[in-house]
Amino acid sequence: MGKVIKDLNQTSTILKLLGDKTRLTMVALMNSTIECCVCEFVEIFNKSQPSISQHLRKMRDVGLVKEKRKGQWVFYSLNTEHEAYPLVLSILEHVPDQKAKLDNLEAKGLRISCCN
Repeated sequence: MGKVIKDLNQTSTILKLLGDKTRLTMVALMNSTIECCVCEFVEIFNKSQPSISQHLRKMRDVGLVKEKRKGQWVFYSLNTEHEAYPLVLSILEHVPDQKAKLDNLEAKGLRISCCN
């Protein structure tokens, strides 16, 4: 068996974070791809950039997601080294596949279009 979270407070925090539909969907999207740009989440969720950034900040603050800067753009991905990653994967087994959202974005020509 993989890593185990040994702190009940950390487990509770992760579950609270993933209890939000937007954040759960973001994690599912990042699980189906390597990384996503904030601009992609703005388009997918039809929410403001500050709102999306706030969701990502909460997950980044606990180490659930990593960020990588490419010029002025910031890309996010799941932190597969986080001790809660196995928990996240087990939760995602019960979440409908979200890849169609990325496919739709790509079909519109908006997949990482801000970064080209």
